[in-house]
Amino acid sequence: MKALVHDEGLALVELAPPTCEAGEALIAVRLAGVCATDLEVLRGYRDYRGVMGHEMVGEVVECPDDPTWVGRRVAPEINVTCGHCHACRHGCANMCERRSVMGIFGRPGCFAELVALPIANLHVVPDSVDDLAAVFVEPLAAAYRISTQIDVAGLQSVAVLGDGKLGLLIAMAMAERGAPVVLYGRHERKLLLAEGAGIATRRSERGKPRSCDLVVEATGSASGLKDALELVRPRGTLVLKSTFQGAVNLNTNRIVVDEITVLGSRCGPFDVALDALARAAVDPRPLIDATYPLADGVAAIEHARSKGTLKVLLDMRAL
Repeated sequence: MKALVHDEGLALVELAPPTCEAGEALIAVRLAGVCATDLEVLRGYRDYRGVMGHEMVGEVVECPDDPTWVGRRVAPEINVTCGHCHACRHGCANMCERRSVMGIFGRPGCFAELVALPIANLHVVPDSVDDLAAVFVEPLAAAYRISTQIDVAGLQSVAVLGDGKLGLLIAMAMAERGAPVVLYGRHERKLLLAEGAGIATRRSERGKPRSCDLVVEATGSASGLKDALELVRPRGTLVLKSTFQGAVNLNTNRIVVDEITVLGSRCGPFDVALDALARAAVDPRPLIDATYPLADGVAAIEHARSKGTLKVLLDMRAL
């Protein structure tokens, strides 16, 4: 099979197809999305080498342990967990001490024609959700994760910093959950997309200091954390969504003095994301900027790196 592999560089290569281990299914990838985390992996995040990619929709083509999965369209969770460690036994499987993560560390990704994953990771995509929407399930689930951690509908002011792919999805998810959200950004086109979805925007990443109950940092840059800290009110909450290669230099005095809660937020509930898509409560498809065949995968990554680009997809059916 063909696959987009990160090793010394990024290249399209021929690999032997994966085989199903016990409890796994073999999935023919239909569409895969290029994520900001993929770009950080290429910069050295997690020191990963192998097949890239973790956002996908596909069709099960083989499942020896449960053939009823064959032919089903699925969106798979990216964390493969052990089920036995302390985190797994206490409801925190995404923090499994022995986990591997598709296309990020320890497990091949989905920028390939085929990928093998545990049956337990699979979520059936409803017929009403097309592939172009279903490929967003993983990042949309991450966006909804915040509303499972905080009662966002009960807040007076919510700011999302960053008008990139994740920031837009977070703002959409927050608004759908009834939060009084304002999206802060610098790109007219992206903010207009948010406004088209009924979301209030501000054309800056700075607002009234110390004014927001909740600030979500989704800029993807180290400097975004400083801007977010300026916005949150005393005893407010700062949610960190950005993952990037490198360290952040931050003066923590204000966090201590103003008793600010800092909350990490990562992977989210696939069932919630799929339900929102099935109800057409959120439509992420306007975020798609381009679709490339897998054969042009290197060019697709370069496009995704271009300033101002939103979602770039890889179509495995158009080789």
